[in-house]
Amino acid sequence: MAIKELTVFMVCSWIVCADVGHEFFSSTDQIAQLYGKMKDLLKVFSQCIDAEKNNVETMKSVLLNLLLSYTDSENPEEAMRNPVAAYRLLRQLRNDLIYIEKHIQPNLYQCEEYQDELDAKILEIPQLKDVDGAASGLIRLQEIYKLHPEDITKETSLNADEAYNVGLVAYYEDKFQHAFLWFLYSLDRLTEYSTTTEEELLRYLSSSAYHFGSLPVAIYFSQELLNLDPSNDEVRVQLNWLLRLQSNPDIFTLNTESSNYETLCRGEVDERTSKRQRALSCRYSTGGRNPRLMYAPVKEEMEWDEPQIIRYHDIISDREIEFLKNISRPQLSRSEVYEDGRGRVTEKRVAQSVFLKSNHPMEVRVSQRIADVTGLSTTTAEPLLVQNYGIGGRYEPHDDALKIVNDRIATFLIYMSDVEIGGATVFPEVGVAVQPKKGSAVFWYNLHKNGKLDLKMEHAGCPVLVGNKWVANKWIHEFGQEFRRPCSLSEWE
Repeated sequence: MAIKELTVFMVCSWIVCADVGHEFFSSTDQIAQLYGKMKDLLKVFSQCIDAEKNNVETMKSVLLNLLLSYTDSENPEEAMRNPVAAYRLLRQLRNDLIYIEKHIQPNLYQCEEYQDELDAKILEIPQLKDVDGAASGLIRLQEIYKLHPEDITKETSLNADEAYNVGLVAYYEDKFQHAFLWFLYSLDRLTEYSTTTEEELLRYLSSSAYHFGSLPVAIYFSQELLNLDPSNDEVRVQLNWLLRLQSNPDIFTLNTESSNYETLCRGEVDERTSKRQRALSCRYSTGGRNPRLMYAPVKEEMEWDEPQIIRYHDIISDREIEFLKNISRPQLSRSEVYEDGRGRVTEKRVAQSVFLKSNHPMEVRVSQRIADVTGLSTTTAEPLLVQNYGIGGRYEPHDDALKIVNDRIATFLIYMSDVEIGGATVFPEVGVAVQPKKGSAVFWYNLHKNGKLDLKMEHAGCPVLVGNKWVANKWIHEFGQEFRRPCSLSEWE
């Protein structure tokens, strides 16, 4: 292949990958997978550079420095447990890939023997929406768990440029208090190597404070901006205008008001609810004397009694969990929210998921186990839905029922990972929070016996603050339950 033709071919490959795009921020596992692929790509480029005759040492040095930053000692999946580390890694991957595309790839002319391997290893560049989506996830975590930037970055700090980007995302989402706090965090970390300037930060600090209504703070940073450049008449006029206004809410103190959903996510459960839960029982269950469970009953725990929320312990093995995760990974795509009869991607649900094929042996095996345990038929149930949550991954309050004929009568939610902080399944109307526990499952009915929606069973998946959350859903439908859960004509059942 001629040098010019090879160069055009490789550049075009990158452009196609970048245009096609792939969303990464909504699944921590996708970012972790990208980490490993990035290492492979850099190794191939390193081999490719060996074939070059000109500027070999220079390019080799650059790539080796990059390769050293992706060391084998670092476990990317472990890093994904920290949302700040996941955000930093995604940003780093994007910047490194763009650098390779612009400054290294165009200089590779004699890589024909590595072309097939390069084609196999080539990566899609994470888009700016991925980095911004990750930043938005951090902000959502701050809102739910009432965290300042210093709180969420205790284990992994951000530099001035990284913090500035989080501030910009908050600013353009009209979350001016969080924007202000992130800009202030960035200002404290400015160095001579930062691309963010003090002038930019002072402008946004003043603007954020003004939009929040904290005028004395806005005036202070406008004055600082004027001190930086006394000749700036625009800032002088703005400062004089601010001095004539009156308002002063405290921009440094986070709002303590919360919905019941947010309160439960933080683990603030009403003492009366906790006392009632402590009185509930555990038992071994045979699923209504199911022959398959007579000699191996399941561990059943009552999380709530009215309406019933039941947890089954050790319902799935670690080996089965890893199998489900591995067959799901290549097929994961952004989860949708179904409203008005159709699905759409919204910030209400940040995760990636895939429905397994209904005839897959593992899906059949798990479905049979669910039928045995619940005593319900799964012949009309939906296939198992495997989900991995992203940075700040969540599913805000919702009902599982679709308000259709043959509706979702019940939900069986399997936890395929532990979550250190956050990620609970909460029921705001009941006041109950169920913590993820690997290998266990939670079961509840979405409909009353009379077929009406049980409004108390509205639930939510709380944002994941620390950890990596994997779950699998099985939605069981009404048809097939006629003799297993008979209908009732009473409006109270």
